[in-house]
Amino acid sequence: MSVSTAKLLAEVPDLAEHEARRLLLAAAGEQAPWLIGRPQVDAATADRFRGLVGRRRSGEPLQYIEGSVAFGPFELQSDGRALIPRPETERLWELAVGEMTGTPAVIVDLCTGSGNLALACKLSFPRARVYAVDISAGALDLARTNRDLLGLEVDFREGDLFAALPAELNGRVDLLISNPPYVAQAEIQQLPREVREHEPLQALVAGDRGTEVLARIAAAGVEWLAPHGVIACEIGESQGRDCLQLFAAYDPRIESDLAGRDRYVLGRAR
Repeated sequence: MSVSTAKLLAEVPDLAEHEARRLLLAAAGEQAPWLIGRPQVDAATADRFRGLVGRRRSGEPLQYIEGSVAFGPFELQSDGRALIPRPETERLWELAVGEMTGTPAVIVDLCTGSGNLALACKLSFPRARVYAVDISAGALDLARTNRDLLGLEVDFREGDLFAALPAELNGRVDLLISNPPYVAQAEIQQLPREVREHEPLQALVAGDRGTEVLARIAAAGVEWLAPHGVIACEIGESQGRDCLQLFAAYDPRIESDLAGRDRYVLGRAR
């Protein structure tokens, strides 16, 4: 028995219209033009749609339900093993690329998650050797899936920040980029429900202050960067002043996100 898409969409007045449409497209395995003309769907598709609606009502992020997310020029697989790549992090990639005065030979992405920054950097600089590190084996599995789907060569490594990198890279990294955990433990309950209940807290929470991982990156990065190498990190909106001190060795500056909030620290090895 078929059901009209109009009737299905009318069943979910509590969801934003664009979300309901995206869930219906996900259930049908179709793209947006398919909805033109309000087609009928079979009972199995209707049931899948209602199941996806249930997941969304429980707070599961739309990107996890759809299984993919846009980042820069490509589409990435996305699920609960890693943070959802966001426009703020896309801006970090753009700023970092803009800082480069030549073609980097070595790029390192710490706390890579789904691999979004590492893959975007490889796309920008195809001749660079790109290494990406994460402490989560699950996140790295997702990152490798994205690498294979995009056909880009990135060396993903499991470990704790710099400890996972080959020693030969010491003093040779031209671009060090990271979207590390930067949420303080006390701030967890202030996060949106869908973030705190569905995205991996290990990738979000740094410790009591929120700057613990940033401090480690700043302290050790001096040894790994090549002369005049660039360091670029995403930070919390209240951490700009602290990061100017933490990254003092790099003559840092703070850049804002598109909402005007402190969001990035950038600097260069002396």
